[in-house]
Amino acid sequence: MRYLVAFLSLLAVANAQFGSFFDQMFGGQDEGHHGGHHHARQSPNNPSDAAHYRQHYDGAICDRYLCPDTLACVHFPHHCPCAWDAHEDKFELGEGKKACISKGGYSPTEAARKVELARKGLL
Repeated sequence: MRYLVAFLSLLAVANAQFGSFFDQMFGGQDEGHHGGHHHARQSPNNPSDAAHYRQHYDGAICDRYLCPDTLACVHFPHHCPCAWDAHEDKFELGEGKKACISKGGYSPTEAARKVELARKGLL
């Protein structure tokens, strides 16, 4: 009996300690329920479809080439910047194509070395 009381006390403390954390993390169970009716909560996240992107794409103003991934306006497709240029190196592949490769590794030229190895079929 003492063990049961100790277990229930520990459970009550854990619920008090982490209950609001889990409610915030997983949306809670009582939020949105009022008088038996469920009201959808407003989500701060972007929608899971492409409408958000298309809205920005359609609203972009560009009289040259509009980069589809960054919405930058450039003269030629291979001039499009990488979306995360502080963390990616850009490589022009020819025929107006480019690739953005994550920087990293142990030297600043490691991404370029890997691209060259891949071009030669060695990677």
